[in-house]
Amino acid sequence: MPDAVTEAPIDTLLTELRDRLDDAATAPETLRSLLEAVLVVGSGLELDSMLQRIVQSAVSLLDARYGALGVRAADGGLSEFVYEGISTAQRSRMGHLPEGRGILGLLINDPRPVRLADLSKHPASIGFPPNHPPMKSFLGTPIMIRGKVFGSIYLTEKLGEPEFTEEDAVILKVLATSAGIAVDNARLFEDSLTRERWLAAMASINARLLVGGSVDETLGLLTGQVRELARGAGAFVVLVDGSHGTLRAASPTAPAADTVRIDLTDTPVLHALRTRQAVLTDSLAGLPSAGHGNAGNAIVLPLSATSTITGVLIVTQEAGSDPWDDEEIARLDSMANLAAVALEFAEQQRKKRLLDVLADRDRIAQDLHDNVIQRLFATGMSLQSVMVPGADSGRVTDVIHHAVEQLDRTVREIRTTIFDLHTAGAAVGTSLRRRLLDVVGDLSIHSAVAPNVQFIGPIDTLVPDRIHPHAEAVLREGLSNALRHSQSENITVSVTADHDFRIEIVDDGTGLPDAPRRSGLANLERRAAQCGGKCTIGPGDVSGTRVLWMAPL
Repeated sequence: MPDAVTEAPIDTLLTELRDRLDDAATAPETLRSLLEAVLVVGSGLELDSMLQRIVQSAVSLLDARYGALGVRAADGGLSEFVYEGISTAQRSRMGHLPEGRGILGLLINDPRPVRLADLSKHPASIGFPPNHPPMKSFLGTPIMIRGKVFGSIYLTEKLGEPEFTEEDAVILKVLATSAGIAVDNARLFEDSLTRERWLAAMASINARLLVGGSVDETLGLLTGQVRELARGAGAFVVLVDGSHGTLRAASPTAPAADTVRIDLTDTPVLHALRTRQAVLTDSLAGLPSAGHGNAGNAIVLPLSATSTITGVLIVTQEAGSDPWDDEEIARLDSMANLAAVALEFAEQQRKKRLLDVLADRDRIAQDLHDNVIQRLFATGMSLQSVMVPGADSGRVTDVIHHAVEQLDRTVREIRTTIFDLHTAGAAVGTSLRRRLLDVVGDLSIHSAVAPNVQFIGPIDTLVPDRIHPHAEAVLREGLSNALRHSQSENITVSVTADHDFRIEIVDDGTGLPDAPRRSGLANLERRAAQCGGKCTIGPGDVSGTRVLWMAPL
């Protein structure tokens, strides 16, 4: 195989060149020009511009009219072709660029230096396409990197001479060897940049997970990064249930991705899940290509870092794309592990939220038992105490009036409990009732006074989102003042939604001072004005202070 051709050390080539140039008067100038060309070739680390510099240096150094460099493709043809000496106008009249056949194919398949006085007379010559400039003399040599063929340098039309000389062939060998070293360095540099981009992508996904980003956002970011970095046509996370899969995330974004059901019978997906290893395939039947990469390759990577969720990361390629190497497959596998971590994290968060809901409902049940049921029992006992013959009518009236008040309070607490059960599983920030309860809990956690909180009406249904931040701030300001300054034993917070939205905070403390500070009170009035409502602050019915904040609905 041509890859087994060994490349001569550059010091051996220089010794051979010196031997050939010992008797020439131009030897010092030739060596100086060669050294300059080697320095030009090795300058910079950007591969595309380096290939162009190699061709330009070879053309200038060996007085050739035309020069080119072909990069060998994995299938044996040319993946890239850089040329020098042909103008834009000439190129526009020509057909396609060389594809690695004829003399050029000879250098690719049998990478040995070739020097011809007339390339048209070589048995491997297949002629030129229409409008191609005439070329006669030819010199070509392979570029070797680590014992493998990277490509070849081609020179044609030696200026002022009928053909290239043996000395030219040695000089081109030296230049090709230097070019191989420079290209290898450039490729190593590009590999380091590629690794840096993959690491940066993984770090951004990890950061999204650590700050509590949603699983949809995280998987959307991951598939987008994978598609870009792996040069893919599409990237997809598919959750597998038996022989069917559900598209969980996709790049490019698929409409209603979470509703797409995929039949995975006898596909590489199930094989990857069974073997727990990446599977390369050229058959995309049944895979979620979403119109991308249908004629290309795909890789299926199991989400093996999770114990509770079964799924795969699928990346597709367009037809004709370079296949992924082992290092790229290892990076894709790391991305699949990140996707698995994101899904596992979301599942654990879901379980935690469920436990929180169950714990909250257990607390509510305990409150119902300790407060509501006990109050109903006490009310029943008080009513039984007056159900005796000859009971004083005044006392009976007082007991019944007190029982009605207790029953009314019990009804309000049961209503609050019902609404609390409906919103206990809601996400923080979506339920106004939950947000206001959290404010009360935050402020009273270290207070000796536990405020009595009442909700009246469909708070979460009637109150628009624009009022939510104002309501939160008003309750925080008003309740904080009552807890810190009123010296009260009882504080009642009533939140009502009917024709308007009202927050009422009543305490039985010392009341307002003669010259109260206006900063906090002014904030309440300003927020009421912003919502088109009003705020009144005054004494309570018996003692203490009453704050009433209202906004129209």
